Amino acid sequence: MIIKKITINNFKNISFAEIEPTEKINIINGQNAQGKTNLLESVWLFTGMKSFRGSKDAELIKFGQEKCKLQLNFLSEGIEKQAEIIISEKKEVFLNQKKLKNGSDIAGEFNAVVFNPNDLLIISGSPKERRKFLDICIGQIYPKYINVLKEYTRAVKQRNNLLKESIKDSTLEFLIEDFEKIIILQGKKIIDYRIKYLNLLKEEAIKIYDGISGNKEILKIEYLSSVFENFEKELILARKTDKFKGITSVGPHRDDIIFKINGQNAKEFSSQGQKRSIALSLKLAEAKILEKITGDSPVILLDDVLSELDKNRRNFILNEISNKQVFISCCEEDNFKELKNGKIFEVKEGCIEKCICI
Repeated sequence: MIIKKITINNFKNISFAEIEPTEKINIINGQNAQGKTNLLESVWLFTGMKSFRGSKDAELIKFGQEKCKLQLNFLSEGIEKQAEIIISEKKEVFLNQKKLKNGSDIAGEFNAVVFNPNDLLIISGSPKERRKFLDICIGQIYPKYINVLKEYTRAVKQRNNLLKESIKDSTLEFLIEDFEKIIILQGKKIIDYRIKYLNLLKEEAIKIYDGISGNKEILKIEYLSSVFENFEKELILARKTDKFKGITSVGPHRDDIIFKINGQNAKEFSSQGQKRSIALSLKLAEAKILEKITGDSPVILLDDVLSELDKNRRNFILNEISNKQVFISCCEEDNFKELKNGKIFEVKEGCIEKCICI
């Protein structure tokens, strides 16, 4: 997957911008609030996913304008393609000048992996953040997983409601059992999917982290399940205590992923630079798995990834990920002075002021 040209009109603070990136490392440099992340966000929208910043469609249009227009010329498996997104009162998406029925239909045509500072929550946040990361990764590769997850989540909510009501009405017990059957059936599938994917992920992430840390630190990744041996038995045994709490205490919605650096829990004991390195390793591993399965390398979008990293870690990111097209937003020139081969785009007040080739 290679972007040949990006054209942006009236997107957030960008009135107009057009860039032709290199196939390797592209630095988007500028001070805060100049439009660096907006540029990365505009590219990400072509994956068919929502904004990684949580922006609503109406918020994507430059203030005072009626619509915005984005155009992406790219190579996918050696085939030239053009995609276009027009956002006004509604969103319209085109692929090779043909309007798609739904905007989400572009998913799979253009693949990218994005890192942004919020991804540090995968390491330092709650178990929910880590489950969310894993579920999104799996859903991209195995679309059936999304429906399994939805059905499971719906059954857990129904069981929780019935648990509360059954304290007053014992006749609801049989309904609880019905939803428990769904929870067990779909929950086992979720656990199997997660463990299968995590085994792929950690194999790649550990190798990448070795490179980032210069082989000085050992990363370990473990799946921590709330189910010990027999899901069905444990869920039924938990029913009595679950009634008083109004929750389902056993199942993949309670699971977690543990990251360890040199044997210590990264959430509790790692530095910000180490946490950032782990999160980045996970994202690059995600890209590697996508490449293996789809046969085409995704574009890498890295928002503010170089801050809080030492020189050796920065050097790895700038010069060792040379087999993929990468876009990196950055505020400080010192953070990318180790770059040996690439392009630097200077952004100021939503405009590309100049481009420097290295």
